[in-house]
Amino acid sequence: MDLDQFAALRTPEGSAVLAAATEVAGGDPLVAAAALRSRGVPPGLAAAALTQAELRRRAVGKFGPEAAGMFLTRPGLEQATRRVVADRRAARLAAAGVRTLADLGCGLGADALAAARAGIRVYGVEADPVTAALAAANAEAAGLAGRFTVECGDATAFDVTRVDAVFCDPARRRAGTGRRIFDPNAYSPPWDFVTGLAGRVPYPVVKVAPGLDHALIPAGAEAEWVSVDGDLVEAALWCGALAGVPRRATVLRPERPAARQRPTDGSGEPGRPADGPDGPGGPATRSHQLTGTGDVEAKVGPVRRYLYDPDPAVVRAHLVAELADTLDATLADPSIAYLYADTPQPTPFGRCLEIVDVLPFSLKRLRALLRERRVGRVEILKRGSALVPEQLRRDLRLAGEHPASLVLTRVAGAPTVLIGRPVAGTGTPG
Repeated sequence: MDLDQFAALRTPEGSAVLAAATEVAGGDPLVAAAALRSRGVPPGLAAAALTQAELRRRAVGKFGPEAAGMFLTRPGLEQATRRVVADRRAARLAAAGVRTLADLGCGLGADALAAARAGIRVYGVEADPVTAALAAANAEAAGLAGRFTVECGDATAFDVTRVDAVFCDPARRRAGTGRRIFDPNAYSPPWDFVTGLAGRVPYPVVKVAPGLDHALIPAGAEAEWVSVDGDLVEAALWCGALAGVPRRATVLRPERPAARQRPTDGSGEPGRPADGPDGPGGPATRSHQLTGTGDVEAKVGPVRRYLYDPDPAVVRAHLVAELADTLDATLADPSIAYLYADTPQPTPFGRCLEIVDVLPFSLKRLRALLRERRVGRVEILKRGSALVPEQLRRDLRLAGEHPASLVLTRVAGAPTVLIGRPVAGTGTPG
């Protein structure tokens, strides 16, 4: 979409076309386009409206019902922060006393809108003219244009002395191609500018890829990894006065209706609205925190009766040893992040399986054992194994009525398969 198409969509006629596109979107795109053209809609406007309708439909999972009034781009939606994560970050900034914020590279405005909702005055800077225009329109649609304004320009040229805090989500895809950038020095803004913010403002926060090399974490920064209902969604660097601990794993999980009460053991905090199918204002979420230095190694021992599969945020934050301490658990291989314990315990930081068999990996032996037990359905987990789960599933030629969980891993360096079953009430599957 270009600026002319965007301007056309903002007219009363364009709004009517968007409404019509919403009615016909979601099915065959050729049929939908033909339906709009049959109403006399010009092809270019019809294509732009249908694209927006489809993007809004996809965006509900990130933004909830507000997606229906947003203007979006494909790359912008892909990189945008989920509302439940953005709201939590904004609340932390507000609690720290932040009153003014520069969002450098604000994209479509997901994080800026969250900060504005939290009462923070936000100055957005976006290099792409179309994206900047869309972000401003999104602020207007949310009723936040007085708290979130956008300028099109170079993020590195913004005078950060005007604000208390800076949030920066550097572009990690190449403009035009959409290909991922793995070298932080090729980010936009570049990595040296991003890390240099810590010395220029009291409250800098940087959103980074979850696969960030720990060696790139600036000294004194807090590195946080965030998962939502078992999916690792982002990492962030909290610098300056915002740094609380070296490493943090944050696990956000929707509350089940019967569990919506304040935790009494200090393991969690009541969350903001979830960004699932019901969207903001729907199911609540709870935020669980695990912290540590990130450089402690867990003890190694034998395979025991219960296996814990840590949440990916815990694994990426290098906090498996800290989780092991809470569960009285050990590793069976120093390089594999599965934990083993003698008793099951409830934890939001991982999923628990009861292990019923441990055997050196052998396709023939495994197939025979599963047939003997009439196993017809398996979930396959793996760490430290080169096997492809779907190929193994086909090779097993399962037939039976019982389910089982297979864990492909290494124990003391040897390829091993564990057969188990989920333990109810000890964690949510990731």
